[in-house]
Amino acid sequence: MRTILFVCIHNSARSQIAEAFVNRYCGGSVRAYSAGLQPGTLNAAVVAAMREIGFDLSQNTTKGVDDPMIRSREYDYVVTVCDETSAEACPIYPSTGERLHWPFADPSSFSGSDADVLARTRDVRDAIAERVRAWCAEALPSYTQSR
Repeated sequence: MRTILFVCIHNSARSQIAEAFVNRYCGGSVRAYSAGLQPGTLNAAVVAAMREIGFDLSQNTTKGVDDPMIRSREYDYVVTVCDETSAEACPIYPSTGERLHWPFADPSSFSGSDADVLARTRDVRDAIAERVRAWCAEALPSYTQSR
């Protein structure tokens, strides 16, 4: 089984979403993990947005790139998911695996009413889902879109 690590700044939103989608959508051919440069607090809007589509992230914990469970693996793919404005702060994870960069806006930077933040978080969630499905189709010959 191939492995993929999603890395962002705090492991509180984008990397958690991507991990969940790969683990569900890639048909058991890839095992996803996620970590951040400095583990933060799981983003409540992300938990709510993912719950809306049947993913329960409420018990997830944030992990750092130095976490022993993260460091103990070699990854086939390492994907940074930082947005372009914070790309210079996006961590570089040492790995021999293929490096990819999928830039997405950071839900922790969203402001406004709770409804506005949730709406923008849904947009990020949906963009990540679309990118994960496209990647599964590219990387996995047996992948079917029906998942």
